[in-house]
Amino acid sequence: MARAVSTRRKVFFTILAWAVGLLIFFPILWTILTSFKSEGEAIMTPPHFLFFDWTLEGYHEVQARSNYFLYMMNSVWLSFGSTLLGLLVAVPAAWAMAFSPTKRTRGILLWMLSTKMLPAVGVLIPIYLIFQKLGLLDTRLGLIVVLFLINLPIIVWMLYTYFKEIPGEILEAARMDGANLRKEILYVLTPMAVPGIASTVLLNIILAWNEAFWTLNLTTHDAAPLTVFIASYSSPEGLFWAKLSAASTLAIAPILVLGWFSQKQLVRGLTFGAVK
Repeated sequence: MARAVSTRRKVFFTILAWAVGLLIFFPILWTILTSFKSEGEAIMTPPHFLFFDWTLEGYHEVQARSNYFLYMMNSVWLSFGSTLLGLLVAVPAAWAMAFSPTKRTRGILLWMLSTKMLPAVGVLIPIYLIFQKLGLLDTRLGLIVVLFLINLPIIVWMLYTYFKEIPGEILEAARMDGANLRKEILYVLTPMAVPGIASTVLLNIILAWNEAFWTLNLTTHDAAPLTVFIASYSSPEGLFWAKLSAASTLAIAPILVLGWFSQKQLVRGLTFGAVK
C-alpha cells in the first residue's frame, strides 16, 4: 500500500514538473514558431500553431537589415568580460568574508545585496554623464564595467555561500604546509569550489547576456549587444511580429545552447554543499 502511494506521488510530481516546464517553455516555443511565419500569418486570429506556410522570410530580412554577428560578438565580449572581471574581484572578497569574517561581514553582505534594490533609472543620468566625460559611451569597456558592477553583489553572495561549505581546516592545513594566500586561493580553494564557481559563472553570463536597460541607454551601434538588436525591430509603424520573433530567436539561440549543454554543471553547482 505504501509503495503504491509512493508510486502515485512520484507520477503526480513528475507530471506536475513536466507541466510547469512546458508552461515556462511555451513563450520561447511560440516565438520560434512565429519566426517562421509571414507577417500576415503572425498576426492572424485565431493563430495557427503548426499548420501554416513555413518560411525563412523573417530571417532573410533580419540578416539583410542588420549585422547579426556584430551584435552577437558584442554580447559575447560583454558577458564573458564582465564575468571574468567579476570573478577576479569576487573570489578574494568572498574568501575574506567566508574564512576571515568580522562583526561587520554580515552587514556588508546585506548592504551589497541591497544595492540590487536600487532602481536603475535612479542612477542613469549621473552614470551617463560620467561615461560621456570619460568617452565610454557606446564602448565595450564601459558596458563591461557597468555589467560587472551591477552583477557583482550576486557573484559575491553566491561564492560566499559556496565557500562557507568548505571546511576551514583544509585551508589551515595548506597554510601549515607553506601555502601563501595566492596558492591557497588558486590551488586549494578554487579546485574544491569548481561546481559553485561554474554555476556562478553561468548565471552571471546569462544575466549579462539578457541585460537590456543599460545596453539600450549607453550604446547606439559600436558596442550594441543582441538586446539592442532586438529593440531595433520596434518602429513607429508598429511591431513586425515575424521579424521581431526571428531577431529574438537569433538572440536567445546562443544562450539556450549554452544552457542546454551546461545544465548538469549548473544544477550540480546550485546544489553544491546541500547534503553534508
